[in-house]
Amino acid sequence: MRDITEADRKIANIRTARYQPFTYPDGTALGDEVLQLDSEAPLGTGFHVYRMPAGMTTRGHRHNGHEQFLILEGELHESDGKVLKAGDLVFYRDGSEHNSYTPTGCLLAVHIVGPEFAVD
Repeated sequence: MRDITEADRKIANIRTARYQPFTYPDGTALGDEVLQLDSEAPLGTGFHVYRMPAGMTTRGHRHNGHEQFLILEGELHESDGKVLKAGDLVFYRDGSEHNSYTPTGCLLAVHIVGPEFAVD
């Protein structure tokens, strides 16, 4: 087995690492942030940690590929009224549509295949 080089591994602590602001393709920023180690994937795709500030609502969107996330901290209210809490593991099928609101702020570990499509 060969040694792992610094170029082959990235490590970040979700509590102390610097997150990047998430900006939608039209330039809109809502205050959410992403910690993503794979710099070759578009920001907010693949595996990443996603942080939403208290009071934030995501835009309505359609999934371009399956999305899975684990709520690490906080609470998330889905557009259909479902309330998700820390410890909930969630799967959204490709093509599903929703938006999310967090009254207290939340932190999620996310895997999403591709960029989402905005919906009204």
